Amino acid sequence: MTKQRTLKKSVSVLGKGLHSGVEVQLKLNPAGIDSGIIFVRTDLSDAPKIHATAANVTSTVRATTLEENGVKVFTVEHLMSAFNACGVDNCLVEMDSEEPPVLDGNSIGFCDMIKSAGTIEQDAERREIRIEKIYRADSDDGKKFILALPYDGFRVSFTSINPHPLIGVQFEDFEITEEIYRAEIAPARTIAYEKEVDALRAMGLGRGGNLQNVIVYNDSGWLNELRYADELVRHKILDVIGDMRLAGFLKCHIIAVASGHALNTALAKKIFADFLIEP
Repeated sequence: MTKQRTLKKSVSVLGKGLHSGVEVQLKLNPAGIDSGIIFVRTDLSDAPKIHATAANVTSTVRATTLEENGVKVFTVEHLMSAFNACGVDNCLVEMDSEEPPVLDGNSIGFCDMIKSAGTIEQDAERREIRIEKIYRADSDDGKKFILALPYDGFRVSFTSINPHPLIGVQFEDFEITEEIYRAEIAPARTIAYEKEVDALRAMGLGRGGNLQNVIVYNDSGWLNELRYADELVRHKILDVIGDMRLAGFLKCHIIAVASGHALNTALAKKIFADFLIEP
């Protein structure tokens, strides 16, 4: 039996949001049994709460957005990914803005925060979701999909397909443990095509991005040094792990082809609706 876990102590960090570019103070706090992951907007009156569940996903434009009672937080996937891989069931996430800090453009900073705080077992069994049938979400054109298969563990296999000759097809397959995650997945940064940057910023997105926290490519090559030759697909797996945490702790094999936040969270919603674990 796996016990629920929370943090031993509070830990905080200051940084800018990836898309908003707004400075934000993020504080991770211990939380009680069966609390789940709860975001708290400390910048708003009455400090409203947003529960990190698939049912609260309202947008997936370049990031995963959660909304509850008209209050939003967005770009939660990197933090949720760290919670998933580091085995944190319950945490109160205080933020004085609507977007967590981008930090290094991945989840290693959040993993380090969790390690710094330490985790502690709680006197309750973890609510694991054991997948016993196939769940699947497909794009309208049928070219992209993500599915969950029965599996005794948590494994992610991802095929990324990018028409740019610099990238092409990338594939990775990982059994997700905290050790493998920290070494092979957590350091992988988000990605952008140089020609898209101005358009993204005109949409109010990517304002906190730079060459330290985003890998950027153009028609000639990469503008910064890669940490892995296939850093793109590793970050895609990082995102899947974060988005699937919105359904709960899963025992399954996730297989995805060219999936993004929209399909990831569509799959998470299907699973969450079947098991309906209340926060």
